[in-house]
Amino acid sequence: MSHDRYQSPLTSRYASKEMAWVFSDDHKFQTWRKIWLRLATAQRELGLNITQEQLDEMSANITNIDYAMAAEEVRFFS
Repeated sequence: MSHDRYQSPLTSRYASKEMAWVFSDDHKFQTWRKIWLRLATAQRELGLNITQEQLDEMSANITNIDYAMAAEEVRFFS
């Protein structure tokens, strides 16, 4: 299953390529990770015990998304 496009029967009819990307799983999860990285960076600047190595690891894994694990977590909380 592709995660770079929003999955819906109506997408092929009514959504542009760009709009399908905006609502895709890839875009959603990557955006969340970018927000978490910026939050962690700000928290580090405020004095929380967050190392540069931790920030580097977060930055290196923005696009490394394990969809199988995400599906398991969703089932766990459902």
